[in-house]
Amino acid sequence: MESVAQAAVARPRENAAALPWYLSAMLIGSTSIAVGLLWDISWHMTIGRDTFWTPAHMAIYLGGVLAGISCGWLAFKTTFAGSEEERAVSVRFWGFRAPYGAWVAIWGAIAMLTSAPFDNWWHNAYGLDVQILSPPHAVLGAGMIAIQIGAMMLALALLNRAPAGAERRLGLAHLYAAGIVILMAMTLVTEYSYPNQRHGGLFYEIMAGLLPFTLVSVARSSRLQWAATTAAAFYMLLTGAMVWILPLFPAQPKLGPINTPLDHMVSPVFPLLLVVPALAIDLILQRREGKRAGWLDAVLIGVSFFALFFVIHWYFAELQLSPASHNWFFAGDRIWDYSTTPGHWQYEFWKPKEDPMTAKALGVSLLWAIGSSGLGLLRGRWLAKVQR
Repeated sequence: MESVAQAAVARPRENAAALPWYLSAMLIGSTSIAVGLLWDISWHMTIGRDTFWTPAHMAIYLGGVLAGISCGWLAFKTTFAGSEEERAVSVRFWGFRAPYGAWVAIWGAIAMLTSAPFDNWWHNAYGLDVQILSPPHAVLGAGMIAIQIGAMMLALALLNRAPAGAERRLGLAHLYAAGIVILMAMTLVTEYSYPNQRHGGLFYEIMAGLLPFTLVSVARSSRLQWAATTAAAFYMLLTGAMVWILPLFPAQPKLGPINTPLDHMVSPVFPLLLVVPALAIDLILQRREGKRAGWLDAVLIGVSFFALFFVIHWYFAELQLSPASHNWFFAGDRIWDYSTTPGHWQYEFWKPKEDPMTAKALGVSLLWAIGSSGLGLLRGRWLAKVQR
């Protein structure tokens, strides 16, 4: 069996560079989940709590169903009709065989579908959510992110077995799924990342711990140049598209109190400007091409990432809170829900005394960025070896 597995990994595959239909279905489902997620948040902020059968909810769960069906089919096909080579590059679970990424995505689909009745019961029992991360939403969010990670793993396994020079489609599939992972993560921490919070320490501590890990692991595991930059660009383009498209649709609140009259869908917050700090990650790792990156590289990446991220978002937040952002592109005045009481506070920095940006906060953020970068290098090194 070992020789079969080695042959399956080693032999050139003319079709390995093409996207299998099940991976394409997962990426379509991932896009549906991302669009549905931002649409659903806008729906709640614009219209209020509505029936479970809203188009936004259907888009979210359609993505989970697509991922579950495509990966379930892959598991049945590999188990009962797979070739020796396909079985050799799969993982056994409960008597079934499938690639590791498929099992991760199947778990994600189950978590998503389980969260649906849980969320409905939660609203009936406790009313409207006051935070994004309610228990049922946490289960839903974990499932959605698991599907994106499963898509990344499937693409990487195919990519790592593909012959040299035939990696572009699979590499882009991996980076597209990574971009959606970033979108999901940023959505889950929306309550801590409004422009009004970007002159405080907590925002930078959260981002320093979260973002370098994902971007560095993606860049380290990809066979494409500018991997971190590309994944960041996918995140920005997808989020930006929803910023620009959602306000085009007319909508009105159905619940009270209505403190801010609305006649269009609320926009998500404009995406973080991740392309610039991600570019620094790519440039540093390209200097280490073919060499083992260590903790000194993690320090360099962490410092570079955080310095660029901090400077850019410190001043970009000032633009977002100014009248210069009150337009269709930045949508600085289109992010407030119908229950918001209008006031100067909407365009001011929050909690300057409770959450100041101090030398201690900067130091903590920098340490988080370095540690996150180091863990990202370790995870990326492991992902680069994934074959199953």
